[in-house]
Amino acid sequence: MRYVIQSATTGAFLAPSLEDGQPEWVMLLRDACPVEDLESCAQLIEDHAEPFHRAYVVDLTQLHKPIET
Repeated sequence: MRYVIQSATTGAFLAPSLEDGQPEWVMLLRDACPVEDLESCAQLIEDHAEPFHRAYVVDLTQLHKPIET
């Protein structure tokens, strides 16, 4: 699976840097390096997201699935 962490407050993405792997907030999805597992996502949120971010995890494999009505 591939996940990204997004702030519900700012819309920014929390992801490991492509340069050195250190977590950073980026505004563009194309700049957000995906995270491979939910445990790593949880650890990133715990260590680097403030409560005001209201961080949540987005499963990138679910983006193109049709919505059933």
